[in-house]
Amino acid sequence: MNFLSQPPRFLFFTGKGGVGKTSIACATAINLTEAGRRVLLVSTDPASNVGQVFGVSIGNQITTIPGVARLSALEIDPQAAAQAYRDRIAGPVRGILPDAVVKSIEEQLSGACTTEIAAFDEFTALLTDPALTTAYDHIIFDTAPTGHTIRLLQLPGAWSGFLAEGKGDASCLGPLAGLDKQRDRYSQAVDALADPLRTRLILVARAQHSTLLEVARTHEELSKIGLTQQYLVINGVLPRSEALLDPLAAAICDREQAAIDAVPEVLKLLPRDQVSLKSCNMVGLDALRSLFSETAVTEADNADLKAATDVSGLAELIDEIAADEHGLVMLMGKGGVGKTTLAAAVAVALSQRGLAVHLSTTDPAAHLTETLRGAMDNLTVSRIDPHVETENYRQHVLATKGAKLDAAGRALLEEDLRSPCTEEIAVFQAFSRIIREAGKKFVVMDTAPTGHTLLLLDATGAYDRDIKRQMINSKMQVTTPMMRLQDPKQTKILLVTLAETTPVLEAAALQADLRRAGIEPWAWVINNSVAASHPLSPLLRQRAKNELKEIEAVAKHLSHRYAVVPLLREEPTGLAHLLELSGAGSTEADPHDAVGKGEEAPWLTLKQ
Repeated sequence: MNFLSQPPRFLFFTGKGGVGKTSIACATAINLTEAGRRVLLVSTDPASNVGQVFGVSIGNQITTIPGVARLSALEIDPQAAAQAYRDRIAGPVRGILPDAVVKSIEEQLSGACTTEIAAFDEFTALLTDPALTTAYDHIIFDTAPTGHTIRLLQLPGAWSGFLAEGKGDASCLGPLAGLDKQRDRYSQAVDALADPLRTRLILVARAQHSTLLEVARTHEELSKIGLTQQYLVINGVLPRSEALLDPLAAAICDREQAAIDAVPEVLKLLPRDQVSLKSCNMVGLDALRSLFSETAVTEADNADLKAATDVSGLAELIDEIAADEHGLVMLMGKGGVGKTTLAAAVAVALSQRGLAVHLSTTDPAAHLTETLRGAMDNLTVSRIDPHVETENYRQHVLATKGAKLDAAGRALLEEDLRSPCTEEIAVFQAFSRIIREAGKKFVVMDTAPTGHTLLLLDATGAYDRDIKRQMINSKMQVTTPMMRLQDPKQTKILLVTLAETTPVLEAAALQADLRRAGIEPWAWVINNSVAASHPLSPLLRQRAKNELKEIEAVAKHLSHRYAVVPLLREEPTGLAHLLELSGAGSTEADPHDAVGKGEEAPWLTLKQ
C-alpha cells in the first residue's frame, strides 16, 4: 500500500460516509503494530464504531486493544467531553453565584457549539500535547464523514484567527484567562496539520462517480488550508473474476471500472491504492488482518438465500406517506447507507403523484442535484449550505441588531459574528424554516450522517427548552421544531441502514437516542441488499448470506415496519432510476423473476 510507505506521525483517514474509513484505519493500525510501532487509534466521529469493529468497549479514555500488542484506541465522546467542559467552566462559580445564574450559564453551554468545542479541544490536545502522546509512534485519526471532518480540520485556523483578533464575546471558549493557552494550542495544531513530515491525509473513496467527485472537492478544500500530503484509497472494488457467470456482478464491475477510468483530474496526481471487496464484514481481528490481502471465497449454499425471496421495498411505504398529503419525512442513518438516494426517490415519487414536495439536505457534503439529474413539476430542491446560511445570518443580525449601534458597538458585534459558533445558530434557523413548510406540503429531509444529525437535534432540543422556559407564564401556543419532530402526525422518521453489522448497530443506537428525545422512528429501510438481488457471484453470495441475520434482527427486534431495497445493477441516479427504485416507474413484471435473471427488483412487498 502506497499510503503505508514511510508513514509520518499523524495519519488522517477521511471521506464520504460508508466508504470504509474505519475499516481501513483499523487495518492500518494493526499493520503498523505488527511492524513494531506503538499506535494510538483515535475516532473523531460523533457516531464512532471503532469499538464495534474490535469487539471491545472503548469510549472516552485510552484503552488497550486485546490481541493486538502496542495498540491503544480512544473514541472522543462529544457528549462526555461537553459535560466535562461545562463542569470546568460552571464548577468554580457553584456556591458563589446565585443558583439561577449558574443554571443560566449551564443552559448557555448546552448547545451543539459547546459540544463541538469540547471535542475539538481534545482533538487539538492530541496534536500538540507531548504528555499525552509520547508513548506512541503514530496517531491514527478515523474521522467523521467528509463535511464534518473538513470543519474539524478548519477549526484550528478559524479559532486561531478569531482569538488573534478577538476582543469580542468569546465566552463559548471558557474563561478569558485561558485564551492565551488556547491560542498557542490552536496555532500549534495548524502547524502540525500543515507539516507533510508530520501529517498525511488519506482520502478514502468507493469506485463511484459521486464519491470520487466528493473526494476531489475534499482534496481541494483541505489543500487550501495547508493539508497537501494526500493519498487516495479506492476501497471495496469488486474483483473482475466475480463477473464471469453473474450479470449483476458484471454490471457492478463495469460501472466501477468506468468510475475509476473517469477519476477527476485533481486526483490523478495523488498516490493511489485499490482495496478489493471482501466477502465478510470488517468486524474482528481476523477480518481486519485480511483487508489488505487477497483471500479465497467460500460460496454460500443456495438454500441459505431463500429467506431473502420474501422481502419488501419502498412502494407501500411511499403510498402510506402520500395518504397524509403533507408532512415532514426525515431520512437518518450512518454515512454511506444511501440516505440521499432514498430521500430523492421518496421525493420524486410523491411529486409524481401531483403532491407539492420540498427536498432538502442538512448534509454539508450532499449534492442532491447530482442524484436527481433533472427537474419535476411540484418538486423544489434546496441545500442548507453552512457557509451561505452563516453569511445570511450575519448580514441579518448586522442589519437589525447592529443598525442602532455606534461604531464601537458594531465592531464588537461584527467580531462576535466571526466566531465559528455562529454557524450552529445559522444552520439551525435554516433547518427550522424549511420544516415549517411541512404544514402545507411534503418536506423530505436528507440529513447528515448520524453524529452530525445528533448535534443538530441537540441544538433543536436546547432551543425547545429555552422557549418552554420563557413561555411558562404565557398563554400563547408555540410549536417548536422539536415538538414537530416528536409528533408522529407531523413527522415520519425513516432510519436507513445496510444489512451489515455496524450500520445496523449504529441505526439501533440512533433509534435509542431519538426515543430518549421523545422521537419515535416510523420505519426502517435496509438499502442496497445483496441478498434481495439474488446474486450468482461466489463473493456476492457469501455477502448475501451474511446479510440474512441482520435483516432478521431488524424484522424481529428493531422495527415492526421496514423495507428492503435490493442492490441495483445501475447507480440509482437520474429521475428514471429514482422512480424505478421507488416503484413508481416499474412494470408489472414479477420482481422475483427479474432478480433471478440478474435484473434489479424495483419494489417488493412491505412487511409489517
